[in-house]
Amino acid sequence: MKTSFPIDGIALDRDSPANLHRQLYVQLRGLIERRVLPSGHALPSTRVMARDLNVGRNTVIAACDQLALEGYLAIRPRRPSVVMDLPTRSVAAELVSVEDANPISRRGQTMLAQPYHHGRPGMLAFHPGMPDPDNFPFNTWSKLLSRRAKFAHIDLFGTYHVKGYPPLCEAIARYLTASRGVKCTAEQIVVTNGAQSAFDLLARLLIDDGDTVWMEEPGYYGAGSAFVSAGAKLVPLRVGNAGWNLDPPPVIPRMIFVTPSCHHPLGITMPMEQRLNLLHMAETWRSWIIEDDYDGEYRFQGQPIPALQGIGASDRVVYVGTFAKILFPAMRLGFMVAPKAIDHTIVSALSVSGQFAPLLTQAALADFMNEGHFTRHLRRMRRLYAERRQFFLESAQRHLGEWLDFHTTESGIQVVGIFRERCSDRAVAEAALQQGINVSALSIQYRHGTEQNGLVMGFAAADAQTTEKTMQKFRAVLRAHFSR
Repeated sequence: MKTSFPIDGIALDRDSPANLHRQLYVQLRGLIERRVLPSGHALPSTRVMARDLNVGRNTVIAACDQLALEGYLAIRPRRPSVVMDLPTRSVAAELVSVEDANPISRRGQTMLAQPYHHGRPGMLAFHPGMPDPDNFPFNTWSKLLSRRAKFAHIDLFGTYHVKGYPPLCEAIARYLTASRGVKCTAEQIVVTNGAQSAFDLLARLLIDDGDTVWMEEPGYYGAGSAFVSAGAKLVPLRVGNAGWNLDPPPVIPRMIFVTPSCHHPLGITMPMEQRLNLLHMAETWRSWIIEDDYDGEYRFQGQPIPALQGIGASDRVVYVGTFAKILFPAMRLGFMVAPKAIDHTIVSALSVSGQFAPLLTQAALADFMNEGHFTRHLRRMRRLYAERRQFFLESAQRHLGEWLDFHTTESGIQVVGIFRERCSDRAVAEAALQQGINVSALSIQYRHGTEQNGLVMGFAAADAQTTEKTMQKFRAVLRAHFSR
């Protein structure tokens, strides 16, 4: 039994933030795994190792004890510690190709192939759908959150109220009934980690591999990604200036995804005739309608359009909403109204997926709504965004009208500009990003080869001075792009 020790293979760095015993453990484990210290090899005593490495004996003992706990060493009283007999790696395992070693499943690869668009800190102009951060009452929010945190041990400490904190569910139901025309009770409200969480949950709950989803095109890429990742086949539901083309698809869809109050991204509103026809189709086919009401509160002429869910007596509509546009995205709170046919399944589905939202945040939001802060904030933001929208459109026409035609709709906190000539809108968006301008390529909203090239641009988060300054920078970006 050999007792030699490759001290040259150990290098301890006293300036490292890692403890010396942790460094020694990691390096000894590496020597054992690489068979530099083979099975049956006896280590010197801890006293000798400490002397040779110029460290305290307790440092060596701690490292050896951890290795023994994990099965790398056998520690014997008054005898040298011995390297355990570990399984030998095969030559085939050593030579496995990168392709064969791909750890991502086919479903995972599908998820990785989906489009997305995220913000970046400090780059609010012209991020689509981003609300204004400077006018949110963070002082009030922090006080409510702090107050709730003091009593979290009572009913907010554990995994309770999986569907949602009851006072918040009641507040959401009252708001939806009064402001959005939704027909629901508090028991039907399900609080989620944002709208995307709801889409993912509904996709897994309602879709089987190969099922058809009739999806708006252009349409919200996040929802489409959730459905595709769940195994669905998307069929385009064409949307244009004339509205939604409801010619039936070749295969009866299991699910229909729409944004009728404020189409994403075009901002148009679904006419009542088309709403009624869509509801009739869903009833006839026994299809589910997912109504994404992501931006329905912001309408700058007349009153907000009532939700599709509240029309008639249909029980085929799942209404999905979010607080990201009204409050702020990082809150990560959304909700859905579950029809009675699937309401009993939600607790189990949430428990399996772990997608229920933090109770502490829910409780603070319930107070925010019940004490009137929510209504006051929404009213103030409607006025502010109406002014910013008007200024944005005038500034965009002055600076960008040479290259873009802008859709002037009456709802939402983003607008779409269509390029007058063919170009790569993704390349333009990337060039803008390099200059600190956050816009989204319109083409990522298409999946079936009939894409338009344009940009989706938000106006809510930038005041007049920022908008004008950013427009000037963006004009230079477009001029440089189209001059090539």
